[in-house]
Amino acid sequence: MTDQRPYDDRDGLIWLDGKLIPWREANVHVLTHALHYASSVFEGQRAYGGEVFRLTDHSTRLKRSAEILGFEIPFSVEEIDQACRDVLKANDLTDAYLRPVAWRGSEQMGVSAQNAKIHLSVAAWYWGAYFGEDAVRKGLRLDISKWRRPAPYTAPVESKAAGLYMICTMARHDAQAKGYDDALMFDYRGQVAEATGANAFFIREGKIYTPTPDCFLNGITRQTVIGLAQKRGIEVIERAIWPEELESFEEFFLTGSAAEVTPVSEAGPWRFTVGELSMQLRRDYLDLVNRRTSNT
Repeated sequence: MTDQRPYDDRDGLIWLDGKLIPWREANVHVLTHALHYASSVFEGQRAYGGEVFRLTDHSTRLKRSAEILGFEIPFSVEEIDQACRDVLKANDLTDAYLRPVAWRGSEQMGVSAQNAKIHLSVAAWYWGAYFGEDAVRKGLRLDISKWRRPAPYTAPVESKAAGLYMICTMARHDAQAKGYDDALMFDYRGQVAEATGANAFFIREGKIYTPTPDCFLNGITRQTVIGLAQKRGIEVIERAIWPEELESFEEFFLTGSAAEVTPVSEAGPWRFTVGELSMQLRRDYLDLVNRRTSNT
């Protein structure tokens, strides 16, 4: 059962700057640069049976995200991997969600922060179905967000940077206020992009279509599901998808470390079937992550 307590008031241990400390003591100062200027990067990843799926890929992306924002995490990929394993073990977790996050500290205040200390923490907790247990059976209902994914020349779109998720929160809040589960976002050109925290896939006549990730993250789960589809001999086409094309698709599903593989039944005025191919890929993904957690 999911813990309903606030995230700052829980039992357990969090890895912070090289050591495990009590959960409630993992705090930062209010003048931390990341709080004011979004100089922070993070990962979201799941453990199955005590092992984090594609752990090294996540740790590598975290390091790369920081480099894109202009700072270096003072721990190697191998050390980040081990920190994640240590957190799982220390909290006696086997199936869990993990949140590594790196940020600039409070040594400088202002836009410039070259001398701010770089911190890293890893927390883990049990987290069930991201969209709830009924989502798979019924399919998600998505609003169409007024917010758009930014152009590559206006934001560090290849980084999993905290600041890029501001409009995701706004979009999802707007959608939930209207009774939807989430929102579908278009990009700066008006093309279909992604949901607020998950990549989008569409199915038509046995083929899978997915937007080219040129202004949003090419998710690790996205890459995994493409591989699973191709292993089944299913053609996967990455290309620009315009909103007017959505009425021609039969199925629609989302992928993400938190979302895993979740079907969509509705996106704005467009309707989709929770179909067999979407559900097969969901089964394939869950079989894979529960069978092995390699970095390949």
